[in-house]
Amino acid sequence: MNFSSRMSRKLRPTIKVSSVNESLSKSNVKYIQLNTYSSTTVKPVSITNDKNPKAKNTQWFYNQSAIDIAAAKPSVRLTPATLLYAGKSADGSHLLRSAQYLHKELPVRIAHRIAGFRSLPFIVGCNPTILAVHELYIKAYYTACESCAITDLDSEQKYAKMLHQLLNDHKDVVTQLAEGFRECRKHILNEDMVRSFLDRTLTSRLGMRILAEHHIALHDERPNYVGVINVGMKPKDLIEKWCQFVKNLSELKYGKSPQFKLNGHINASFPYIETPLDYILPELLKNAVRATVEAHFDSPSLPPITITVANNDVDFIIRVSDRGGGIPHHMINLVTQYHYSSKNMNVDQRVEGGLLGSMIDESNNASSMHGFGFGLPTSRAYAEYLGGSLTLQSIQGIGTDVYLRLKHIDGKHESFRI
Repeated sequence: MNFSSRMSRKLRPTIKVSSVNESLSKSNVKYIQLNTYSSTTVKPVSITNDKNPKAKNTQWFYNQSAIDIAAAKPSVRLTPATLLYAGKSADGSHLLRSAQYLHKELPVRIAHRIAGFRSLPFIVGCNPTILAVHELYIKAYYTACESCAITDLDSEQKYAKMLHQLLNDHKDVVTQLAEGFRECRKHILNEDMVRSFLDRTLTSRLGMRILAEHHIALHDERPNYVGVINVGMKPKDLIEKWCQFVKNLSELKYGKSPQFKLNGHINASFPYIETPLDYILPELLKNAVRATVEAHFDSPSLPPITITVANNDVDFIIRVSDRGGGIPHHMINLVTQYHYSSKNMNVDQRVEGGLLGSMIDESNNASSMHGFGFGLPTSRAYAEYLGGSLTLQSIQGIGTDVYLRLKHIDGKHESFRI
């Protein structure tokens, strides 16, 4: 039985709206199921701690049917080319159009995700960490629904501020989901269920963040940018940025780092959204660095990591090649599964306590996932969401090549939708 139906059975009795605040002071009730014959709608309730008025704990109670209705609506997904060629207008009407689209679209997408949480097995859905994320989405749903209509630039400015707050509220969702599923891992019997739920939740989150960040970025005047789209993105520049980041991290923890060699179409330039690449690239580079350092820890020199860029009319490919010994045969099918982590392998403790052993403590969000086993699976899910793929070719005893293939967004060929 799934989370939604179990909660409905447990919370069948009717609760009067007037007694909600009184009930909350006596118990930690999470959900209220109204009698189907009641015409009263439960509004989100905000509760203030009487002992400390500044410490405000918000509990969200919702009309189940309202979210069900929203979740039944299809989302209207846009191609990146639509965002790219929408253009800007001197009177700010492009901001109004963008905000009006999000005002209607975001509640539907958030409701889809709430429905996903409700479909989880009861014992998984009741995990406190997962439940906290579930409730975070409920809060976001009401925030999005109750925002004022977008009729002028003043209301658009208020909406943009609301979007910015939602982005901040949800910045740790990936880490929270990783923690929650790890905590209840022993209760999960269906790995396909986990993969399907996380793929949908993480890619939907990526899509909503891109759209929200795009709208906010439309307020800024940045050369070569339309919202979040870099109209002349150079993969070389982005790769070099993350190579330097990982190199600095390696030298800080080990006192040494493999060199990075870049070849191929290094002068390529085209429109693209950098947000997903800012997650995927450091994950691939960190894995290559770890494998290289681990395989050659006592060697006076480390073999270089080679990054190749290839560009064509349909897509572009980034290959990361290391000489870290390759992935053992019995693990090759595990590395793209959620919660599989090389931290669980029997490796040199000097490696485990060094670079990757401490990456979870780094403040940069690109290095916060080590130890959870979310890096490669999330990168794979993002690549597939973007109409591409992430594949691995490993030569045991030599090294591993990772191929990231992504479609162009210039509208000349069929593209993915956000």
